[in-house]
Amino acid sequence: MDITDLDLEMADGAILLDDLGEAIIGIVEEFAGNRIIYSKTKILEILQRDMTYEEAVDYYYYNILGLYAGEQNPVFLVD
Repeated sequence: MDITDLDLEMADGAILLDDLGEAIIGIVEEFAGNRIIYSKTKILEILQRDMTYEEAVDYYYYNILGLYAGEQNPVFLVD
């Protein structure tokens, strides 16, 4: 799925993760506000450009999945 800037306007106020735009696969609609959904697989692929698989997994769980930035926090699809 190709997410365009126009599509991202639907998720106004949602938390976007730096340098992980390629991993965006959609938008989750919720009453409290729409959220960005990321592919876990794609995130790990992106992270492995600069680190090993094990480092990428550790970084994902600690710094990305463990992030809480508010009600419009991103969500992650295990794909």
